[in-house]
Amino acid sequence: MENGNEVLISCRDICKNFGPTRALINVSFELKRGEVCGLIGENGSGKSTLTSIFAGVQPQTSGEIFRQGKPYKPNSMTDAQKSGVAMIVQEIGTLPTLDVAKNIFIGNYEQFSKGRVLNNRLMHEAADKILHEIGVDDIKSNTILAALNFEDRKIVEIARAMYLQPEILIIDESTTALAQKGRSLIYKLIDQMEKADKGVIFISHDLEELQKVCNRIVCLRDGVVVGELNGADITPKNMRPLMVGRELAENFYRNDWSGCSSDEVVLNVDHITSEDGFVQNFSVQLHKGEILGFGGLAGSGMHEVGRMIYGLDRKVTGNITLMPKNKKINCIQDAVRSDIGYISKDRDNESIILNASIEQNTVMASLKKIRKHGLISPRAVKQLSDKQIQAMSTKCVSGKQLCNQLSGGNKQKVAFSKWLAAGSDILIMDCPTRGIDIGVKAAMYKLIYQLRQEGKSIVMISEELPELIGMSDRMIIMKDGKISAEIMRGRDVKDTQLIECMV
Repeated sequence: MENGNEVLISCRDICKNFGPTRALINVSFELKRGEVCGLIGENGSGKSTLTSIFAGVQPQTSGEIFRQGKPYKPNSMTDAQKSGVAMIVQEIGTLPTLDVAKNIFIGNYEQFSKGRVLNNRLMHEAADKILHEIGVDDIKSNTILAALNFEDRKIVEIARAMYLQPEILIIDESTTALAQKGRSLIYKLIDQMEKADKGVIFISHDLEELQKVCNRIVCLRDGVVVGELNGADITPKNMRPLMVGRELAENFYRNDWSGCSSDEVVLNVDHITSEDGFVQNFSVQLHKGEILGFGGLAGSGMHEVGRMIYGLDRKVTGNITLMPKNKKINCIQDAVRSDIGYISKDRDNESIILNASIEQNTVMASLKKIRKHGLISPRAVKQLSDKQIQAMSTKCVSGKQLCNQLSGGNKQKVAFSKWLAAGSDILIMDCPTRGIDIGVKAAMYKLIYQLRQEGKSIVMISEELPELIGMSDRMIIMKDGKISAEIMRGRDVKDTQLIECMV
């Protein structure tokens, strides 16, 4: 057998059940040396479930897994790592109270220990070396994770996955959480793995990205392998119908080119400055029935502006005023009472409570609405939740199901449902379609446009230029904490025009 044909990992007739839900049904799969295999499918198709079994996160219900032809049964992620299988997960997989070094070596401290004494100096030196080897010198090993931004925390997770030099790297939707710095790092690592005759399993909803980095594609639908593509056949045109079982229109975005026609200001942001001073004297107005897009590179300040508007991050100067009531927004409670909703980029930590049910998450912002005589009726809770499950087509067993059992896209639907149930008039959406498959993306864009038509006002912060151009009435481009350009909706707006204002 040629080395390039060696199978690094394979499975036969894998099934995984979560109660009555069958997440995987008789799945057989293999990854060979030198392959970058894209795993595609709609949210809830079983991609993350399959790879999490390979990575030791959870066991299969039935079926067999083989690592280079030998039975493979990892008991944990650490066990899998020691067998040469590493995984970078979709959401944050780090511990915020520990420093960078301890996060990189978590579960493997024994190499820096003598007896019960941990040699922190050696650990930090080793962590700095690993960060340098993957091309990251601006993150220091003694920094507490909580002090890092979302993207840098993901980069620490990448370092943790790479330090044992795995033969198999699983990347689960991680590029959707990263801006250009992090994406470039992952692409570089994929290239290195391929050239070293190792293997990569790459999960992404970005079809152009899959076409760029993969030499094979395997598609899952409803827990079943439904097909694969190889080489030149890997195109968005071929992947879309394979994923959803039907043809999808090329253009997901709104097809009108007239911007917002209302002069009515609903939110006035006047000379606000962030606590760290990076965003200074920032001003903007949001109009009734407007989709106001924010774009920029990582570190441009656009995410920070959204957090300040909602009251999640403190501002040290300026005012945020709900109009025409002239009501000041200084904290989250003010925002919620003013019918302002916020969907965070960091979904699992800030938009939903993973260990709570769909029902509990959905009604969280609507308790006053359904409370009668000081009491909350379980029937009213169920009715409100079921209405949103139906409206959003959320895939679940019932409203009692915990959110930590849902796929990324269905978690995002719950995050949306919370504010739709509350009847929010203003919605701040930070990367609203991150980690969502193409079918759900199209439905989300339709929903956002429908909200606009109903007179709702939306701040849409996005790292995807086609989304920004395709959905916004007006675009605010940020650079170095300031507005570098304001661009109105139009047929002739190109991504190159936006990029020029970002760099």
